[in-house]
Amino acid sequence: MSCNETLRKKGYRLTPQRLMVLDALHSVDTHISAEEIYAQVKAKYPYANISTVYRTLDLLKELGLVTEINQGDGRVRYHPLEKGDHHHLICSKCGKILDLPQSAIFPLTNMLATDYKFEADIKHLAVFGICKECRK
Repeated sequence: MSCNETLRKKGYRLTPQRLMVLDALHSVDTHISAEEIYAQVKAKYPYANISTVYRTLDLLKELGLVTEINQGDGRVRYHPLEKGDHHHLICSKCGKILDLPQSAIFPLTNMLATDYKFEADIKHLAVFGICKECRK
């Protein structure tokens, strides 16, 4: 179910500003920061306020529609969960980000279930380290 459908189903109004935040969030294939979303919204609606962006992102996060991640640069970025679970390897030196498929996490979730009797719900994971190029 899309973010729009979920919000509508739960009784939230789809205001023009909220729709612009959703459009900006879905407009990129990577993660996007609140500031980047705000820039897109402000370009279409000059009277927009960044607090509207943050409130909308908080609501989406509360409803389990987006994940947030700090990719090591101090800026939180967002990703809509309807685009799928995924994970990242992030180089602490150069900032390069490598996508890691969900299947790479299966051994970890299986080990947690078997050894710790813990059912992990890993939707978005970032692992920091040093990439191959920076280790040379």
